[in-house]
Amino acid sequence: MSVTIKRAYEAASEADGCRVLVDRLWPRGVSKATAHLDSWPKDVAPSPDLRTWWKHDPDRLDDFTARYRAELDGSPQTVAAVADLRDLIRDNTARGITTTLVYGAKDPHVNHARILAAYLAE
Repeated sequence: MSVTIKRAYEAASEADGCRVLVDRLWPRGVSKATAHLDSWPKDVAPSPDLRTWWKHDPDRLDDFTARYRAELDGSPQTVAAVADLRDLIRDNTARGITTTLVYGAKDPHVNHARILAAYLAE
């Protein structure tokens, strides 16, 4: 599978291929026109409670990862959204198109998009 991740605040490029926003909330200050998104499956993002608990604290990353993965395996709605995203990635890859998971977090190393990309690759 050909998946990359990119901050919503970085300029979209042709190399991004299919751009998928993986946050529940729209990134502040980013217009829909400049985001160039192809999809926004909100159900693959961490729940509001989990996101609020985590606060992007690097010291909580391991616990957050375990809890987020449990959410991804949890409700039928989330499982279906993950399956749809995997299908999209698989179809794009078969057509030679990269899928870019777009996220709004500030830290390029401590964010849920990295965890989601690894989860989807399994």
